[in-house]
Amino acid sequence: AEAHRLPQLNAVTVPDGVDEAAVRATLLEEFDLEIGAGLGPMAGRIWRIGLMGHSARPENVQLCLEALDAVLGGTGAAWTAAEALLAGH
Repeated sequence: AEAHRLPQLNAVTVPDGVDEAAVRATLLEEFDLEIGAGLGPMAGRIWRIGLMGHSARPENVQLCLEALDAVLGGTGAAWTAAEALLAGH
């Protein structure tokens, strides 16, 4: 709902069957990229990705999408960053 929007964050739905905490841990360990977990009723269901300052630079958005693509590719999730990467150019 509009009243609950937070423009500084992008909420991304975690694909079905994906261990969201394991993905976040791998992103941090392998890519030095930290994204937030969902809170309250959204815990385990979304990731929170920051959209301010340095995080919003095109090269960092691309890094985030490529890292998610690399990590989620090993989970069997129906995910590809290709469309998102193309949309950013």
